[in-house]
Amino acid sequence: MVAPVAATDVTRLGRNRRSVRSAKDPMSVVTNEPTRDVASDTSVESSIDSEMGSLVADAQSGDRRAFDAIVRRTWVGTYSLALRLTGNEDDARDVCQEAYLRAYRGLRRFRGDARFTTWLYRITANCASTHLGRRGRHRHEVLDDDFVMSDLSPGVDPVGRAESARLREAVQNALATLPPRLRAVVVLRDIYDLSHEVIAAELGISVSAAKVRLHRARRRLRDDVFLRSEAEGRVDDDVDDQAV
Repeated sequence: MVAPVAATDVTRLGRNRRSVRSAKDPMSVVTNEPTRDVASDTSVESSIDSEMGSLVADAQSGDRRAFDAIVRRTWVGTYSLALRLTGNEDDARDVCQEAYLRAYRGLRRFRGDARFTTWLYRITANCASTHLGRRGRHRHEVLDDDFVMSDLSPGVDPVGRAESARLREAVQNALATLPPRLRAVVVLRDIYDLSHEVIAAELGISVSAAKVRLHRARRRLRDDVFLRSEAEGRVDDDVDDQAV
């Protein structure tokens, strides 16, 4: 897994954008769930929120060790988001570095109206959009609205669901093939649970455009995952029939 950036290195990120070491297995970050910043238990959730709040307050006061701790706690989720949005390990590292640099510089502007991770993910999404725009990665566009990728949501345990591992892999593969502008909205909405308004603001589009892109992304995922699965199922049945 890619090593998180220490706060002592954050101030140098603008000068050295390649400071993060390469992952031995970068896809392990994609196939694993982003680390949740809260637990399902209410008391644990409150405790974790309180700890993060204290770290943020200390970091806002200039404590770099506190920002180190914030980076360590949020790195997996941030890198996973960047990798899902860019579809490329090198781009994801660049996006993470820029996101943490912006977060470090803008700490005093964080007012606590939302969770720190939500604020950080918004910065990450904005950085990814800017990065992809600079690289000219937007390609031509080639799940129904009630289909939500719950199997990919942070903290959801797919164990015990019928063929969940196979479905999960299929969704991940289909997600990687989406054009960046479609992948961004479905990742931010269905995986990170950001609102349409937040997504629109961070991607620089209208709310209606965000909803349209989400609909198109879900429909394309549905076609790629379920229609292909049905086709593969028919092929398997034909093979079984021939073997009898």
